[in-house]
Amino acid sequence: MERSLPVVTVPARRARKPVAIPAGDRELATLAKAIAHPARVAIVRLLAGSGECFCGGIADRIPLAQSTVSQHLKVLKDAGLVKGELDPPRVCYCIDPNTLARLKTLVTGL
Repeated sequence: MERSLPVVTVPARRARKPVAIPAGDRELATLAKAIAHPARVAIVRLLAGSGECFCGGIADRIPLAQSTVSQHLKVLKDAGLVKGELDPPRVCYCIDPNTLARLKTLVTGL
């Protein structure tokens, strides 16, 4: 005698309406991701306090290899928090005050 399994009905899923994510939330997420590492927070603090600095100068003040500092600066630069100006053979980095102010505004609005 073969046993039959009970039939289970699953209620139909309601279609979800797409939720629009505000541009400010996307911007905050991008900036938050950029400063989501303690070394990048330290770099932002250093640049915000000192004005501008070369990668080697930052590496002298933060206990990281220059190549690691350079990678963190790239993340910050890609997010717009840091600007870099070529001063051959080095790059001089500085904080972008407008983007930093925007980050503060977005965080305050949470």
